[in-house]
Amino acid sequence: MKEVTTEALSWNESINDTNYSMVTEFIFLGLSNSQEFQIFLLVFFFIFYVGIVFGNLLIVITVASDSHLHSPMYFLLANLSLIDLCLSSVTAPKMIADFFSKHKVISFKGCLAQIFLVHFFGGSELVILIAMAFDRYVAICKPLRYSTVMCDHVCFGIVTAAWGTGFLHSVSQLAFAVNLPFCGPNEVDSFYCDLPRVIKLACIDTYRLDVMVIANSGVLTVCSFVFLIISYAIILVTIQQRPSDKSSKALSTLTAHITVVLLFFGPCIFIYAWPFPIKSLDKSLAVFYSVVTPLLNPIIYTLRNKDMKTAMRRLSKWNVNSSVKF
Repeated sequence: MKEVTTEALSWNESINDTNYSMVTEFIFLGLSNSQEFQIFLLVFFFIFYVGIVFGNLLIVITVASDSHLHSPMYFLLANLSLIDLCLSSVTAPKMIADFFSKHKVISFKGCLAQIFLVHFFGGSELVILIAMAFDRYVAICKPLRYSTVMCDHVCFGIVTAAWGTGFLHSVSQLAFAVNLPFCGPNEVDSFYCDLPRVIKLACIDTYRLDVMVIANSGVLTVCSFVFLIISYAIILVTIQQRPSDKSSKALSTLTAHITVVLLFFGPCIFIYAWPFPIKSLDKSLAVFYSVVTPLLNPIIYTLRNKDMKTAMRRLSKWNVNSSVKF
């Protein structure tokens, strides 16, 4: 990292004596060049984003307002929904607005901000998913110790650690890009700025940086995914050893958790850990990671969770009664 930074700084000093112009903005190539298809994508992603905002806010409001859901699992779920909403809001509004423009431009600082925020919320979500697995492990494998282990202080500590980890991870990612020299190519073959795509536009050899990105985000993602799969495998074995009537609810909840883990980590592994990127596949996975998954998460947790559906019905009845009184 030090060698790359030194190389970038020396390049910046030498360029002052030349007539090169530094890049002040980046141009997104987007998802398609077809005007007709872009109109379809505009409607499609606008509906998706409205669903993301509505679905995730509904979960946050339901958990906060219903005392029956004031438990560690739903506290973590509300934080997951909040992070999903924020993560999607970093990229989706800009992408939707760009469908109205022929030139999809973002400033250099705006690009760095996107890199920071994507990794900030992505790193936070990673920790929350691990915490949710730990919560289910204690609830199913160590039920008598659940209230002691997952107390309020522990839950708040986990969430604080999640946001803190996301911040540290995003700072480390931003450190890779902030001092890089950009002097010519400024077309990002995507609809938002992310480190693997942006560093390829730098005016230096970025091989070492590519390796560092894989070592940072890639290894972190793969190790977390393996840890989660092993954890859920242990929980599933424990469930299989219990009577079927007691294990059905736990299995339903666990299925939702595992589905969300696969939806989150699948695209991340291919984007950050796969050493042979495929441009067309990268774009599809980026869409899935930033737009589709944040919409599917609230659907998965509400459709497969009786307590959540019951709480939402109570919330709707309360809203109806309140509106009648007024």
